[in-house]
Amino acid sequence: MNRTNFKTNTIYNTIKTLFGIVYPLVTFPYISRVLMAENVGKINFANSVVSYFSLIASLGVTTYAIRECAKVRGDQEKLNQTASQILSINFVSTLVAYLALGVTLIAARPLDHYRILICIQSSTLIFSTLGADWLNTAMEDFRYVTIRTISFQLISLVLMLLMVKRPEDYVRYALISVIASSGANVVNIFYRRRFCRTRLTLHLDIRRYLPPILLLFTVTFAQIIYTNSDTTILGLFRGDFEVGLYSVVIKIYHLVNTTIASVAWVVMPQLSANFAERNYTEANHLLKHSLNFIIILGLPAIVGINALAKPIIYLMAGREYLGAAPALHIFTGTLFFSLIGGWIGNMTMLPAGREKLCLVASVVSALINIVLNLILIPSFGICAAAATTMVSEAACVLILGRKMDQGIRIDGWHEMLKAPIVGSIGIVVVCVAVRLLVKSYVLAAVLAVALSVLVYGVSLIVLKNEFTLGFLQPILKKKMK
Repeated sequence: MNRTNFKTNTIYNTIKTLFGIVYPLVTFPYISRVLMAENVGKINFANSVVSYFSLIASLGVTTYAIRECAKVRGDQEKLNQTASQILSINFVSTLVAYLALGVTLIAARPLDHYRILICIQSSTLIFSTLGADWLNTAMEDFRYVTIRTISFQLISLVLMLLMVKRPEDYVRYALISVIASSGANVVNIFYRRRFCRTRLTLHLDIRRYLPPILLLFTVTFAQIIYTNSDTTILGLFRGDFEVGLYSVVIKIYHLVNTTIASVAWVVMPQLSANFAERNYTEANHLLKHSLNFIIILGLPAIVGINALAKPIIYLMAGREYLGAAPALHIFTGTLFFSLIGGWIGNMTMLPAGREKLCLVASVVSALINIVLNLILIPSFGICAAAATTMVSEAACVLILGRKMDQGIRIDGWHEMLKAPIVGSIGIVVVCVAVRLLVKSYVLAAVLAVALSVLVYGVSLIVLKNEFTLGFLQPILKKKMK
């Protein structure tokens, strides 16, 4: 992947991630009003049941598959063999997940009322497996993935407006949701043949492929327990109201974190190949660019959320959720450590095959989080839940940071940070001034964000931020021609 492709792929993947966030933000207000709370609850409950079996079906395959296929993509025969082996293992895990789901539906009588919804939503398991989207990522075909994903989301939006008009249409909505999330996977069954020929096989090389896949599955499982424990314990000790406040904070956090962290999927294929070849020159270049991307977006996001916590919460959820503002302030610290930890783990450890260290970091962080939650949440509630998450993320960064590959060198720290810091100071000035002059939360948020983007962008250009100019130069050259 040349450096121009890296920039282009970063843009494509960011666009796809943003649409993945915007889609539910657009559809949920409509669906919540049409289907009513009871039917929305049915769909969400059924989806929560399916999510556990989805974890079994996925088995941690995605990260491993991207890494291994990227290593051998220059050899067609090896790529065919590797992709076929991984696809076959994933197919077996999906069958196991369906078997477990079938037994659960038979044995758990309270699920009888949700059986149709669960069966519909569980179709995403097999579509996701057969689609093998990880192959597109390994081959760095981000343009196709972005266009395809957005297209199916738009199709689903149109179908929703045409077919979901009454509370009784909740089953239709479940079907349309499957189209939105899995339609792209169905198309990919045919499209991915342009890269390699995959086939299901019973001759599985279990000793080679299964241990690292299971290791990555364990990492994912530990992370899920760690990210969910605070909400569970908060609900047990403090009740539904504080869980409701906390859920808004989590939504804002995930929206920002997911968007910025999307760069990991762009660089992972090439980084995997670089580490396999021990090409530290190119690996360091990609790592520096990805870190620049994280800093340029992450720093203003952290500063802006702190400066506009209440207006943001008001826009996302309403006045009754403003009590979540202190926890949101704390969560900006979590965002900082999460972005740094994600850069170290997803971009320096996993592509280099150091998932055992990631497992240790995840397990230790999960234990710290659970213990601190049990001690602090009963007394301090939502703020304790936010603080323990931040401490856990910091512990993860500390564990991984101490074990970074000595061949990794990121030069030019001062130049990398100068423009984002100056621009972020400008954001603080803008946000404070707007908050003092404008009383309306909605108007304050709109004005502050618009002016902050302008001030921050000008700061990056005036101070000649290398990363920003690298993106703008090709556009300016085209216009000059």
